[in-house]
Formats: sequence, structure tokens, C-alpha cells
Amino acid sequence: MATVTPTTPSSTKKTAGKAPAKKTSKKVASPVKKKTGAPAEADSVATPKSKTKLVRDSFTIPKTEYAVLTALKARALSLTRQVKKSELLRAGISALNTMHDKDFLATLDTVPSLKTGRPRNDMEADKRKAPKKP
Repeated sequence: MATVTPTTPSSTKKTAGKAPAKKTSKKVASPVKKKTGAPAEADSVATPKSKTKLVRDSFTIPKTEYAVLTALKARALSLTRQVKKSELLRAGISALNTMHDKDFLATLDTVPSLKTGRPRNDMEADKRKAPKKP
């Protein structure tokens, strides 16, 4: 461990309005010893060096379930934890992943199936309903 030598008052300069710079001690990292006889793959799996790739996706959700997301965000904030919608969704996925098969299927049965695709815009729906003029 490196030692810090104290400075004497005569060697420090005082400037108006600025605090003197602090010296910090830095720890010197000791070299890591590799285990002999262990496969090289185990070391690479234990310490991933590449960043996790992110996937951008969109989906349709009913307004009532979207309101639940907003309520959960407020609940987390009241518990002094600010959270994003994507974090809530990822936490839900993590919770589903840890469930036993019976509980997982029971939870999936509570969620209604939706039509795939984008919901229609109100103006587009009105145009399609209007009778054509001859």
C-alpha cells in the first residue's frame, strides 16, 4: 500500500477562493494469480468483458395494464426508488423466470391474448366507416 507524505505548511500555496487540492492515496493492485489446472473457458465465463447487447422492441399493451405500470412507478418512488418502465418490465420478466411451471402457467392464464399489430388511429377508423360517395 502506498503511503502519503504530509505536506508542510510552508510548501502549500493558498489561493483566494479555491480550496487546496487534496492528495489521495491510491491502492496498488496486486497481480492476480491464475489457478493451474482450471480450464480457460471457466475464467472467461466468470468475467465477461463484452457489453450486453440491447434489443429495441415495441409491443401493444391495454391502457389498464399501462396504468398499472404508472402505479408501480409511483409505488417504487414512494419507497425511495426511482424506476423506469423498462426496469419494471425487466423485473417482471425476472420474476416470471424464477416461478415454478405451475405458477408460471397460472399467471399466463390471467393475461388475455391480444390481436397482433398496431392499433388503428381514430381518424383512419372513421374514414373506413364512412360510406363512399358515387
